[in-house]
Amino acid sequence: MKIYARARQKVGEGVKQPKYRVVAVTGDKDDKFKVEAVHFRKIELEQIAKDTGGEIVWLEPMSEEEKGKMK
Repeated sequence: MKIYARARQKVGEGVKQPKYRVVAVTGDKDDKFKVEAVHFRKIELEQIAKDTGGEIVWLEPMSEEEKGKMK
């Protein structure tokens, strides 16, 4: 199983809010995995991956130049 996550864009430094967002979860058809929350702390994602035998794939943020090309 792979858990794809990225840093949230609208969370500032020093703010006590979860910083990461799960984008997708992949796995076998037999894997039953449902994500209830939207935002997670890094330690929470690491614990979920450890308990499920999954791997976290950290997605890189898109630069402003790349965002402009997508419009």
